[in-house]
Amino acid sequence: MANMKKAFIGENKDLVDPYVQVLFAGQKGKTSVQKSSYEPIWNEQIIFTEMFPPLCKRMKIQIRDSDKVNDVAIGTHFIDLRKISNDGDKGFLPTLGPAWVNMYGSTRNYTLMDEHQDLNEGLGEGVSFRARLLISIVVEILDTASTEIMSTTEVQVEQIQNISEYVTGKMEEFFLFGAFLEATMVDRKIGDKPISFEVTIGNYGNQIDGVNKPTMHRKKKDGGDGDEEESELLQNSSEDEAEDDGDLVSVSTTPPMKPVITDRNYFHLPYFENKPCIYIKSWWQDQRRRLYNANIMDKIADKLEEGLNDVQEIIKTEKAFPERRLRGVLEELGSGCNRFVTLANKDQNQTGMTKLDRERLKSCMRELENMSAQAKTTRSQVKKNTVKDKLKLVQNFLQKLRFLAEEPQHSIPDVFIWMMNNNKRIAYARIPSKDILYSIVDEESGKDCGKVKTVFLKLPGKKGFGPAGWTVQAKMELYLWLGLNKQRKDFLSGLPNGFEENKAVKGPGLQSFPPISLTYIMKQEFQLRVHMYQARSLFAADNSGLSDPFARVFFSTHSQCTEVLNETLCPTWDQLLVFDNVELFGEACELRDDPPIIVIEIYDQDTPGKAEFIGRTFAKPITKMSDEHYGPPRFPPQLEYYQIYRGNNIAGDLLAAFELLQIGAAGKADLPPIDGPTDSERGPILPVPMGIRPVLSKYRIEVLFWGLRDLKRVNLAQVDRPRVDIECAGKGVQSALIQNYKKNPNFSTLVKWFEVDLPENELLHPPLNIRVVDCRAFGRYTLVGSHAVGSLRKFIYRPPDKTANNWSTAGEIIVNMEPEPPIKKMETCVKLDSTSDAVVKVDVPEEDKKEKKKKKKKGEEIEEEEPDESLLDWWSKYFASIETMTEQLKAQEAAAAEAEEKEDMEIAAEGTEIKPHESHVKGSKGKEKSKDKGKSSKEDKKKKQQQADLLEKKNNKQKIDELHVYNKELEQECGNFEDWLHAFNLYRGKIGDDDDNVTDEERIVGRYKGSLCVYKVPLPEDVAKEVGFDPNFGMFQGIPNNDPINVLVRVYVVRATDLHPADINGKADPYVVIKLGKTEIKDKENYISKQLNPIFGKSFDIEATFPMESMLTVSVFDWDLVGSDDLIGETKIDLENRFYSKQRATCGIAQTYSIHGYNTWRDPMKPTQILTKLCKEGKVDGPHFGPGGRVKVANRVFLGPTELEDENGLKKQTDEHLALIALQHWEDIPRAGCKLIPEHVETRPLLNPEKPGIEQGHLEMWVDMFPTDMPAPGPAVDISPRKPKKYELRVIIWNTDEVILEDDDYFTGEKSSDIFVRGWLKGQQEDKQDTDVHYHSLTGEGNFNWRFIFPFDYLRAEEKIVMSKKESMFSWDETEYKIPARLTLQVWDADHFSADDFLGAVELDLNRFPRGAKTAKQCSIDMVLNEQELPTISIFKQKRVKGWWPFVAQNENDEMELTGKVEAELQLLTAEEAEKSPAGLARNEPEPLEKPNRPDTSYIWFLSPLKSIKYLVCTRYKWLIIKIVLALLLLAMLGLFLYSMPGYMVKKLLGA
Repeated sequence: MANMKKAFIGENKDLVDPYVQVLFAGQKGKTSVQKSSYEPIWNEQIIFTEMFPPLCKRMKIQIRDSDKVNDVAIGTHFIDLRKISNDGDKGFLPTLGPAWVNMYGSTRNYTLMDEHQDLNEGLGEGVSFRARLLISIVVEILDTASTEIMSTTEVQVEQIQNISEYVTGKMEEFFLFGAFLEATMVDRKIGDKPISFEVTIGNYGNQIDGVNKPTMHRKKKDGGDGDEEESELLQNSSEDEAEDDGDLVSVSTTPPMKPVITDRNYFHLPYFENKPCIYIKSWWQDQRRRLYNANIMDKIADKLEEGLNDVQEIIKTEKAFPERRLRGVLEELGSGCNRFVTLANKDQNQTGMTKLDRERLKSCMRELENMSAQAKTTRSQVKKNTVKDKLKLVQNFLQKLRFLAEEPQHSIPDVFIWMMNNNKRIAYARIPSKDILYSIVDEESGKDCGKVKTVFLKLPGKKGFGPAGWTVQAKMELYLWLGLNKQRKDFLSGLPNGFEENKAVKGPGLQSFPPISLTYIMKQEFQLRVHMYQARSLFAADNSGLSDPFARVFFSTHSQCTEVLNETLCPTWDQLLVFDNVELFGEACELRDDPPIIVIEIYDQDTPGKAEFIGRTFAKPITKMSDEHYGPPRFPPQLEYYQIYRGNNIAGDLLAAFELLQIGAAGKADLPPIDGPTDSERGPILPVPMGIRPVLSKYRIEVLFWGLRDLKRVNLAQVDRPRVDIECAGKGVQSALIQNYKKNPNFSTLVKWFEVDLPENELLHPPLNIRVVDCRAFGRYTLVGSHAVGSLRKFIYRPPDKTANNWSTAGEIIVNMEPEPPIKKMETCVKLDSTSDAVVKVDVPEEDKKEKKKKKKKGEEIEEEEPDESLLDWWSKYFASIETMTEQLKAQEAAAAEAEEKEDMEIAAEGTEIKPHESHVKGSKGKEKSKDKGKSSKEDKKKKQQQADLLEKKNNKQKIDELHVYNKELEQECGNFEDWLHAFNLYRGKIGDDDDNVTDEERIVGRYKGSLCVYKVPLPEDVAKEVGFDPNFGMFQGIPNNDPINVLVRVYVVRATDLHPADINGKADPYVVIKLGKTEIKDKENYISKQLNPIFGKSFDIEATFPMESMLTVSVFDWDLVGSDDLIGETKIDLENRFYSKQRATCGIAQTYSIHGYNTWRDPMKPTQILTKLCKEGKVDGPHFGPGGRVKVANRVFLGPTELEDENGLKKQTDEHLALIALQHWEDIPRAGCKLIPEHVETRPLLNPEKPGIEQGHLEMWVDMFPTDMPAPGPAVDISPRKPKKYELRVIIWNTDEVILEDDDYFTGEKSSDIFVRGWLKGQQEDKQDTDVHYHSLTGEGNFNWRFIFPFDYLRAEEKIVMSKKESMFSWDETEYKIPARLTLQVWDADHFSADDFLGAVELDLNRFPRGAKTAKQCSIDMVLNEQELPTISIFKQKRVKGWWPFVAQNENDEMELTGKVEAELQLLTAEEAEKSPAGLARNEPEPLEKPNRPDTSYIWFLSPLKSIKYLVCTRYKWLIIKIVLALLLLAMLGLFLYSMPGYMVKKLLGA
């Protein structure tokens, strides 16, 4: 409304009624309104009462203009509480100021409506200074005990006293100087009216509002626990400031100048040698120290960022030693941090510092000291294999530095540069004042202070968002300097030399006046050569998924275009653009070191309309002066990659080189010659000259077209007749048309090729584009999707190294499979000479050794550990394999640690070698090192020996065949089975600009399956001359047919682990759903109740036709009683790649060949047949089976066993074991060899599309595939979960002994116990059983003859008892629990009236418990304490055990003590046996137990009263009785005395 009044009245009076509003944690507080004031003073504090620490992270402070109709925001500032506090242990509570904060918003244009009002509300980047506000924030933690505090949470406003005017620092006079060296790329939409530039700092320099010198007597204020404010708003007084050093009037605007046309999009301003200048004087509180500290940290961060980009570039281009560069970066970081600490130390005690300044300084110094130390330790950990991890870690340092460098307390406002046209503000740039602030210490001055900087102007507010913000409004070359007026003597020192100053005023005092313009007398002429070679991975701007790109190059006031190349995302322009007679001002040597930048913009040419912007990049040319030689190392320049940006997104790369050549006195004759005419307007297009352009060779690119998969609809229409177009470097090939995508999505012609010229340097290879189009009627076609293969490297054919060991064909190499002393697992790599025919000992898979051992042991007595064959099932194999997997993982970790140690030594050595003055010491070091090596090799041998021993033990221990358990997807293990068939994701056509937030996943519209092979023409002779070489297939020899094929797919789902809970009770009721093509199998009725780790143990058979049905989805759903079932997670498997892989992923190769039992061979083809087939397909000589267990494949001879045992134990001769050994070592076979997939279980993550990227659990499973035109496979392996077996455990408690005595007998006073024994199986506490009570045992002996009977269900292989019970009365069904088989026996003391006393217990693990002692005497507490060392027995093997076991309990010191012994007999029977010979509980029928012969001490007082009386009289109450008798005698005597006394008295008196 202020604007409105201004517009109507047209007067410059104080027209705002400001108040301050503070929003924090949902509460709002306001100050009072100051009427008609541009410099209001409030001195009020706003108090918020809130819980601490607050959940709200920022506070919004807004100056508003009070108005009757609606209040308008003048400026907004946000305070981030994380920046004004520190929650560490040495942290501080939020605190701020008293300090000025600057507010930015819209420009002050006095129109009725302000189109940029949002900026004043704090949305978007402010484009103009609005106000400063003096605030402070204090936090006090209140005492929560006082109730009145807790109840008053409303916001309070209080008056406070004024504060000293110097509290925010001393007022200083600052001087800002700017020189405009160039203004180009001015958008032509602006129109050709004269253009000027205005520079403002705060309100100084603002022509519309004018400036004033600050009044020094302003009242300030102080802070309680809230914020108090005063502000200096839109100042309004345009008197010129008078100065001590003469009348220096600020010049903040350049003179208007008419723009000149550069090209169809841009103007430039013809400054030529006259460069306009501006200068402004302004007054601010001197708080430069804050900005200096921020600058030092910014510079450290910039250096770090540059270093990290270098490291990433080294990794990306696969250059050597990225770890060395990273170590260098960390060293720089460490020294930078230390330098900050020393510089910051000086201003610990500076005046005018607020509490926040002091605390921030302390915490920054602490953080940077820590960072320096961390950088040091990280540096020592950077290894070849850890570079990427450490790089991430160092990026955290960078984020921390950037956070620390942001200063929450402002001082000098930012500088704004506005482009004015016709007195209207068009576009702006905002430059932080700290970037151009001067300091005498180099590290403290701003990064752009006294330097020429390129600035791009942008549109204000919403206009600058989205595509409009990508266009450049103007490109400026600017020189800025900001510092104290008294330090300004060097303010011109950073400008390019060779100018004269033009002053505004003639007369005295001229020296101190800054120039209003500079005239350059030094001028250099240059020729710029731009070598535009190619761009790659450009943004797809057309609906066809391609673009028609051309590039426009701007340098100084010149611009040129390349030609337009149609329909490509990787244009190879191969064009030289020559800019003649480029005039640059300044000294030649300065221009050589810091030439101006070149801007390259890439556009998409649309025929009807104008060009569409694709992206922009910047480059600096390499400069050659006229007196320099044109030659190595700098010339000719190398082609380099420049990233193209579109807004903030990367939109491709440009491969180009730029050279700036000075034209000397002799003119252009001295320049290196150009082939062809240079008149670019009429002449032909110039190619990039030799020496710069890459050396090209003719390559042939062969393309294997296999098929298309999962194509989505295009514009709602289904894809029916797709075709694939391949394009690389302007050449290409098209696939055959798929006639009916639904019926058969494979191509009829498999291999096609095209020839293309590619650079020899593989890094410069252009990407290859794959486009899929759908051919419609009338010759129309629609783009379905595209894929850019960024690097052709992995598809380049490299002829095999003929010297490699596995290429040798001379001499036989014998691989012996007899059990030798075991060799460490990790060392299986065997070096073989080309002529060697030695017998080489290869590490034999443990299983083979086991097989041998079994055979050897047949004659010997079988050990106790020998597993019972009848008990072994698939699960035994599985659990044994999991054990092996964990051991292997441990071994790998140990090996990795060892390798790291070795590298540590190398790094240390590297560190020592850097210092040259230690060279004389080095010799001795070397010797020491070799000694160390000797030592370490001995240690290695020791280690190996230990590992071999371990292995030996393991081999002796178990003899179970194993399979391979992968703890990841099989695809990860085997490179997605892309050994010859690759899958390329197709992405949606045109990339919309609103798709920035769309993930790659969502853009996928299908997959193209095929492959590429790139090789130099002509084809190597040895390949072409090979037997059976089919020229139609080129390099893709031996590729199977891609006609549809019927396959039986057998999916085994073993179990799921760590499922995401789906029900309220934190559990799930999972079941499996399998989907392949149109077939869906739901196993809903077999859901598993309340389990997050369910064992499914299921196999499913599905018949499918590849390629139509090749994507298998295995899902796990959660069963719900009401409502639909929820998907927990799913995993998708591409069966086709597995089926066709050379690694034979159809059915895993087992470890041993067996025709019966748990390890029956499950492939319909026997090992011999598989081996024969592989040899035939790979054109390998063999297999030749020889006598004595030999088989020869190519030049490898395998030795092994030849006997096979059937289920009856009969042995017969067979070659299958030999063939299997050859298959297991198939990767050693020359040329055709590759690792074959073993029998396995893979672990696949379960994902849910609604929760992308978060694993919902893991599924263990595997898939077998059998083509239906082959022999049918046998029945599926039974992997159903083991059914528990019913057992009955009978425990007879015969006697106890030495049970501690708890009670004192009332009558007899003896210590005794009323003993009974209680027993139960773990998990069945509610079914506990008690013996009868042996009363009044005086010796701790108890006789019971009492039988407990515990029926239970038991899983023999897992050694667990299985129980099913409902969790609660509301449960729908029972939950299954697996519990270790443990018997607990306890001894108690029975009490009649109080609770029974617990005396002791023993817990026996029924699988391994110590054998009972023969007698009570031999039974000791050691049987419990040293259980591990004693021989153990299993009730499941022994069936019946009798003996003594100790009862133990904890005493007051928590130590175990013996509290009794029990003689028990344990007998285990199966349910059937128990039924045949039943037994009664307690002493009942059948098989009753006789009554115990208990001594009759129990009722002793009742049975022999005399004895008891004697005990009572003689022992217990003897003295009491004596005392009572004496007392009675005394009483009797006294009574008699009293009785007879009167008689005697009378007698005496009467004298009788």
